Amino acid sequence: MRLRARPMTPRRADWTLLLATAIWGVTFPVVKRGLAEATPLAFLALRFGIASALLLPTLRRGMRPGPKELAGGALLGGLVAVGFMTQHTGLVYTTPSRSAFIVAVSSILAPVIAFALLGERPRWPVVAALALAALGVYLLTAPDAAGLNRGDLWTLACAVCFGGQIVAVTELVRRYDLRRLVWVQLAATALLAALGLLFLERPAVHWSWTFVAILAYVALFPSALAFVLQMRAQRHMSSARAALIFCIEPVFAAGTSWLVLGERLASTQWLGGGLILLGMVLADAPRSDVRHQTSEPGPVEVQSPNPDISPDS
Repeated sequence: MRLRARPMTPRRADWTLLLATAIWGVTFPVVKRGLAEATPLAFLALRFGIASALLLPTLRRGMRPGPKELAGGALLGGLVAVGFMTQHTGLVYTTPSRSAFIVAVSSILAPVIAFALLGERPRWPVVAALALAALGVYLLTAPDAAGLNRGDLWTLACAVCFGGQIVAVTELVRRYDLRRLVWVQLAATALLAALGLLFLERPAVHWSWTFVAILAYVALFPSALAFVLQMRAQRHMSSARAALIFCIEPVFAAGTSWLVLGERLASTQWLGGGLILLGMVLADAPRSDVRHQTSEPGPVEVQSPNPDISPDS
């Protein structure tokens, strides 16, 4: 007996992407610990090589990626590879919480990239929510704490790449098979990281049971599972709404760093996290009203899969 997958409603898409965001957020301290045992590109190549091997059995026979899927997956893989290369390098010099806060800038950049390249104009409640989230991210970075260091600058480059990846995922998952896209993205990331080893660093790995456990975790959850969840969810929302949900990532990272590593947050940083949460609530309120109104008996209207995009955009 085959079980049918439950339909992906807008609310379920939100929760699915929030779960992926939580997985990525709590992983920052884990990656920081793993980078104490391996150089950044070696760690990245191992992480995504294992992840792509784990997802290979999910591809059915005869489901080889076509040329366009290969190109799309390679684009995603390139953005992810450069993003994680710069993020992992930055984590060597900065703290997990600061890294997560700066990576969250990608959420602010994504709608700008979508508008510049695709003409995708978000509705005003989402714009207002993103403005609140931007202020929250600024406060979370503790602007009075000695400014940007070398690791922070590397992480800023990561934020640009991840902002582009958010927009690219929203466009590509509506055209191509999700499983093939995810697999090509992971395999391309692993390949580019391995090629980077030849030119950019002297690879070194200190094998231990702790490192093996870390590697297993980051390959399975934030690499394989979270990217599948991301693509499933973003098929049913705009890049602006996805960016807003991604703003919550530093809150998960900061909380985990506080519990695991003992990092302390200032009151302004907690205020920043509160503003991000407020932005998510405000962005959802107008859409909730629309859902309530359309639940009344009457003619059925086909809705756009992107509730946050204006019809005239």
